[in-house]
Amino acid sequence: MCVCMCVCVLSIWPVRERVSMSTSVCHVRILSQKTNLCLLQVCIGWEAGNGVKFFPSLGLCLCTSSLFCIQKPRSQSLAEDGIKRKGKGFMGGCSNAWLTLLFLSQILAGSLKAPLWLRAYFQGLLFSLGCGIQRHCGKVLFLGLLAFGALALGLRVAIIETDLEQLWVEVGSRVSQELEYTKEKLGEEAAYTSQMLIQTPRQEGENVLTPEALDLHLQAALTASKVQVSLYGKSWDLNKICYKSGVPLIENGMIERMIEKLFPCVILTPLDCFWEGAKLQGGSAYLPGRPDIQWTNLDPEQLLAELGPFASLEGFRELLDKAQVGQAYVGRPCLHPDDLHCPPSAPNHHSRQAPNVAQELSGGCHGFSHKFMHWQEELLLGGMARDPQGQLLRAEALQSTFLLMSPRQLYEHFRGDYQTHDIGWSEEQASTVLQAWQRRFVQLAQEALPENASQQIHAFSSTTLDDILHAFSEVSAARVVGGYLLMLAYACVTMLRWDCAQSQGAVGLAGVLLVALAVASGLGLCALLGIAFNAATTQVLPFLALGIGVDDIFLLAHAFTEAPPGSPLQERTGECLRRTGTSVTLTSINNMVAFFMAALVPIPALRAFSLQAAIVVGCNFAAVMLVFPAVLSLDLRRRHCRRLDVLCCFSSPCSARVIQILPQELGNGTVPVGVAHLTATVQAFAHCEASSQHVVTILPPQAQLVPPPSDPLGSELFSPGGSTRDLLGQEEGTGQKAACKSLPCARWNLAHFARSQFAPLLLQSHTKAVVLVLFGALLGLSLYGATLVQDGLALTDVVPRGTKEHAFLSAQLRYFSLYEVALVTQGGFDYAHSQRALFDLHQRFSSLKAVLPPPATQAPRTWLHYYRSWLQGIQAAFDQDWASGRITRHSYRNGSEDGAPAYKLLVQTGDAQEPLDFSQLTTKKLVDKEGLIPPELFYMGLTVWVSSDPLGLAASQANFYPPPPEWLHDKYDTTGENLRIPAAQPLEFAQFPFLLRGLQKTADFVEAIEGARAACAEASQAGVHAYPSGSPFLFWEQYLGLRRCFLLAVCILLLCTFLVCALLLLNPWTAALIVLVLAMMTVELFGIMGFLGIKLSAIPVVILVASIGIGVEFTVHVALVLLCGADNTYTPGPPPWARAAAGTAVHPGPPTRGGTDVQGERRGPEPPSSAGRRAQVGGTLHPAPELCQSDYLHDCGPPPTPTAWCLHPPSL
Repeated sequence: MCVCMCVCVLSIWPVRERVSMSTSVCHVRILSQKTNLCLLQVCIGWEAGNGVKFFPSLGLCLCTSSLFCIQKPRSQSLAEDGIKRKGKGFMGGCSNAWLTLLFLSQILAGSLKAPLWLRAYFQGLLFSLGCGIQRHCGKVLFLGLLAFGALALGLRVAIIETDLEQLWVEVGSRVSQELEYTKEKLGEEAAYTSQMLIQTPRQEGENVLTPEALDLHLQAALTASKVQVSLYGKSWDLNKICYKSGVPLIENGMIERMIEKLFPCVILTPLDCFWEGAKLQGGSAYLPGRPDIQWTNLDPEQLLAELGPFASLEGFRELLDKAQVGQAYVGRPCLHPDDLHCPPSAPNHHSRQAPNVAQELSGGCHGFSHKFMHWQEELLLGGMARDPQGQLLRAEALQSTFLLMSPRQLYEHFRGDYQTHDIGWSEEQASTVLQAWQRRFVQLAQEALPENASQQIHAFSSTTLDDILHAFSEVSAARVVGGYLLMLAYACVTMLRWDCAQSQGAVGLAGVLLVALAVASGLGLCALLGIAFNAATTQVLPFLALGIGVDDIFLLAHAFTEAPPGSPLQERTGECLRRTGTSVTLTSINNMVAFFMAALVPIPALRAFSLQAAIVVGCNFAAVMLVFPAVLSLDLRRRHCRRLDVLCCFSSPCSARVIQILPQELGNGTVPVGVAHLTATVQAFAHCEASSQHVVTILPPQAQLVPPPSDPLGSELFSPGGSTRDLLGQEEGTGQKAACKSLPCARWNLAHFARSQFAPLLLQSHTKAVVLVLFGALLGLSLYGATLVQDGLALTDVVPRGTKEHAFLSAQLRYFSLYEVALVTQGGFDYAHSQRALFDLHQRFSSLKAVLPPPATQAPRTWLHYYRSWLQGIQAAFDQDWASGRITRHSYRNGSEDGAPAYKLLVQTGDAQEPLDFSQLTTKKLVDKEGLIPPELFYMGLTVWVSSDPLGLAASQANFYPPPPEWLHDKYDTTGENLRIPAAQPLEFAQFPFLLRGLQKTADFVEAIEGARAACAEASQAGVHAYPSGSPFLFWEQYLGLRRCFLLAVCILLLCTFLVCALLLLNPWTAALIVLVLAMMTVELFGIMGFLGIKLSAIPVVILVASIGIGVEFTVHVALVLLCGADNTYTPGPPPWARAAAGTAVHPGPPTRGGTDVQGERRGPEPPSSAGRRAQVGGTLHPAPELCQSDYLHDCGPPPTPTAWCLHPPSL
């Protein structure tokens, strides 16, 4: 479509270059292959004089003559004293005819511009490059393959990046800086990893709040919790690797060991509302005279009562009371009261009635601690429905989450343990154990339920996502090899010909293989430069680069077979590069610029992809312009030696005929010229035999006899059609061959269709109008579609549909759109004096729409609230002990377990000189009336709280850095040393945990991110440095500036495209049209995204930006053909400026002897003599045999007598 639009716009757009003087231009071109000379004479106006002005830098000579070139040069030596050109064919050949015409016009106008010089010089360089490559084709091919092969070895050091944070977090953004700060303080690993089970009914909308559904959930969860893997000679189960929050230190060794074995794993499950939740805990302990103690039969209250007479368990009892453990799981209802193991303490044990599941799950569930382990409804149930009073009625999904230790935690936990002392325990081994367990967990959980069950289980772990990324990032050898083999077959088949002299099957094979090597070398260079690979690199780039590279291969190969008539054999490659090198260079540079501009998108994965694509396109460009011409040169030798294509070791049965037409001695070097009235339209070129001074006209083997076109320039003039035999037979009018004509269907091809049918139709006025109207309507429709484009990229859009991973992600997005985030407070301010600002920050953050509020009966789950609550608790215990006399001014030994620590804190002054002041016991409070902690006690109290309340610390998820020092409270210490409490160091990192809910669309994420950032900005004004952390802020904050980055990249790319095209096309208006078409194409693609529902993310942004560079492949080729009239002239009806440019390019041809014009050109009317034998106005060329003659380069002696092409310059 962009081609149609480009042709229509270019054909009606006026070229805004106008010659300032209306004169006739006549130039004579004499080329000698042996002397390598060029003489160009330009006669201007009616001015008299015979002065000649030379331009040595361009190899041009200009003359002003009143004779209008009707005479020969005054001196025969003038042709021999011409100026040697820089690059052969500078002003000749089909590819630069427009350049020639515009060049002369600019000289006449006195406005010779730098872009013209640049393009002329560039074509000369390409010509010289091609000739040099042809002379040394074997060396160039060997060195090129050697260099590309050496770069391809860099693939051995390639690194594939699969870490999501490294792939998607914006480089240099505030998020990346915050992430670096977090890693600096806490390390690389998170506190724990989550493994999830989601249960949904097979029949959509079915209620899962039934004992039967929960029984199936228990079956799957039990299967998952019993997973064991054997590695390094050890067995690893859930109890060894799960995350356990805050294992307390007990003074009684026996109780401490029992607690260590029994302390439960953190499992967030709806089964915790029932006794069956205890079955998921795998710990057990043994006490003499009792059966094995497990959570299914453990009643902590009864155990304390039984052990009380034998051990001092006051501290343990207070710990259980503070955590509100109660009877743990045995005091909860049983799903199946008929179960023989259902404890008698269960509420429904005696009634034998099934529990009301919806009522039990209403408000959420608790772990073994009612105070610190509360699982809210949104974490357990999905698709909930309530009655008008807010009571839970039904739900459509259940979720259980198993928390595992991080690799570092697992390594630290077993470091020095007797179980791992003989295996060389390391953090890498810990990571391997966790990954193996997670994979086995997912596998067994998904197979836990039978296929005919009414419910289905979706399992997922953090390792599953890593495995998906690894699978996508690995190179699919079968896919890549298959794709390249298909391209090999296509190239070979499409370039094979029955005529061995025209067949290029081997060239096609070599070209595709060369592109493959160039792609490998480009990727190897990227690996050597340290650019990490990712899924886009391995799955997309090889095929994208193949398409771009093969396009240029086909272009060069086609141009090589369409060499202009008479071009010498040794200059064939140079002529090919001169004709097509500009187009290939322009498109390749624009592609590289496009991908470099796409690197402005600050997403690491896509920035790496863009840089790699730009480098690979550069390697493709080098291979096409340097190595592939050597392949073409070798193939030219093969054709010259008449060898078979592909099987070049065998001689070709094809023969070549050279027919000499009317041989005649040249005598004094002049050639009688006449006019032939041959009706054939063929292509031919003249070859001068130096030895015999004969002019030999050679015609292509395929030629067709067609009626002469009405257009003076004749689009069929150079179209290959018939053969020399056909031409001779037609002239003779006898013989059977004259009656043999090929069928029209046999002559049909895409080129014939485009030349004879499509182009004429497209250049009609009403067709142009229709095309412009349709594209205008499409543009308007696309602008509307652009307003429908939404931002976003969900994991469900990346993971293949139909897989178990996709099913889990879909269920999670639908039912459990919850995200754990944290509000991180940094260093740089005094926490002790900023408590009010910290409370205000927490309050502001909690009021955000997306934040899940805690239950009304539960305090906020943050370290500062837990810390203050704990201080208030020990202050109340101290007040009771002081009132009862158990604690006095000089003794706290008789006080309670909470009163003694309060005593030690109350006497602290915070002064290093006088650290203790006992007079403060009755005048000071640990928490003042405003709910603030005295600043002088803040850091010392923090040390005591962290050491005394491990469950509260774990529940707060504070993650202090630097961590407060350990301090053990000894109520019976008599030395007084226990009164000295070390103060914690000033905090540099702490966090408040939150849950975000209801985040379904990208707009929801953006709103939550903006609200969180606003809260942090307001806190910074109060002196508190904070930032939000969590996956929404890591992966969705990019959308805050994604459209700005996209617009910036597109604008810069279009600007660069305009500059490059204007420089090489020497026409800023044409460059502006190309940019206009590319901009329209981008808008249309963007609008189509809106109609198709494709969301805007970093991936479509890169594709859209790259599409601009790829679109240059079409627009620039069309623009160059329309401007330069390459190879084939236009079909009837081209614009005047196009006919003039095309005529200058292709009409000059070698004359024949004996009055026969073997070019078959249809003569126009003779110019009137009164006009001084000059050409007619209007840009139409009229060859006047007595005045004008042009000759191509040919390998011969002295050229024939020159004549001139006379041209009145068109209005440019």
